[in-house]
Parts: sequence; structure tokens; C-alpha cells
Amino acid sequence: MKREQVFEFFRRLAEANPAPTTELVSENPYQLLVAVVLSAQATDASVNIATKPLFARIRTPAQMIELGEDALRAAIKAIGLFNTKAKNVIALSAALIDRHGGGVPRTRHELQGLPGVGRKTANVVLDTAFGEETFAVDTHVFRVCNRTSLAPGKNVDEVEAKLDKIVPQPFRRDAHHWLILHGRYTCKARLPECWRCPVIDLCRYQPKTPPPEDRTKSSAARTATRASSTARTAKGRTASKPKANRSRSRPNRLP
Repeated sequence: MKREQVFEFFRRLAEANPAPTTELVSENPYQLLVAVVLSAQATDASVNIATKPLFARIRTPAQMIELGEDALRAAIKAIGLFNTKAKNVIALSAALIDRHGGGVPRTRHELQGLPGVGRKTANVVLDTAFGEETFAVDTHVFRVCNRTSLAPGKNVDEVEAKLDKIVPQPFRRDAHHWLILHGRYTCKARLPECWRCPVIDLCRYQPKTPPPEDRTKSSAARTATRASSTARTAKGRTASKPKANRSRSRPNRLP
């Protein structure tokens, strides 16, 4: 996309959702860090269900250590990979106490040094908790950036680098939230809802998905066409069959 198109792309997303934020529920940076770690290969909704009673009791790394891995595992057992995630959360909580006095560090390098924390998790925490201009690339962001050609890349690192290069102010702070939400609710993986997309004319994805009512009409038309074709074929086959007990004339023999 051209620079002016990128600006317009984010301007429209911002107009539709002026105050985007993560859908993970937390009350402090530590809870956010834990929630993001738990959200790997899981939906935000499932994480929120598990963390609501957990975060009512646990607000600090020390409280998490006191809770223990077994109790944490039981609390998050509805989330995928809960065994590994429980182990990582306990380990990162201990690391926060040992290395950072119980606080959440504010640099990507320090965050990625914690157990279970990758670049995407670090970027989410830096952006959401501390207001840094980072671009967390999850499956939704990766899909939207490639499908629309906003910031195409072969992997998440390439997409992140391109976003960092092309996203203008004043959209940098919330860019990844807009892209995540757009991918989650409009530019869906299986069937993008192009008919209600605010950036449809800027997107290079083809073919655009028509509205449900048009798809219904089109499906009905295809069904009718197939039925008509089948009927004509059957009629032709019937007409081509010779009638039973019908004598055939033979050609006259030469004298």
C-alpha cells in the first residue's frame, strides 16, 4: 500500500473503534503478563473465565508462588497446554522476585528473559501496560497484514518489521489492537466479512466475500441451474433410447 493508503486504513479503523484495547482482563502489569502467557493457543474468552477467580486472589508474583503450581494447574485446567503454562507462570513469578524485585520489567530484553515469554507477549505487555509503541503480531495480525497487503511477510518478524516502518502517527500506539480486533471479528480466517469491512476498497484480497443474502441467492441460482441441467440430461438420455419391439427397416439390396 502507498503511504496515504496506510494512513487512511488506520484512520478508518480508528473511526470505527476510537479506544481499542486488549480483551484480556487484568488489573495490573503482572496480571496482564500472566494472562498473555496463558492466552497462547487459547482464546481470550477462555483465559478470562479461568483468570477471573484466580486474579481475585492473586495480584503479585509472591502470591502466585504461595498458591503453588498444583493449585494453579487446577485453576487453569480448562485452558490448552495448562500443565506447561502453570509451570512457566510459577517460574516467571520466581524470576520476577529474584531479578526485578517483584515488578514487571519495562524492556523487551528483560521480558523475553522470563520463562514462557516470547517476543509477542513482551510486545503486548510493553504496549498495553506501559504505553510503548510496539507491534505484537499474532495469527490475526499476520493474516490481516498479508491478506490486505498492508504489511505482507513470510513470518511474524517480517510483518512486525514492516508495521514498525509503515504505521504513522497518531496510530502507532494502538495499531496492533485495531489489527487484532479487525482480524478477530471482520477479516476472519475462514470467511472474511468483506461486506461490512471499513477498508474494503483499500484491501487487495480477492474475491471479496458477498453479503449473506447475496450468497443465499447465488446458491439458490446454482442449485436451480444444476437441477435444470440434470433434467435436460435425463430427458436427452430418455429420448435417445430406442423403443421396445420396434422393427427397424433394412436398406434395399442392390439387384
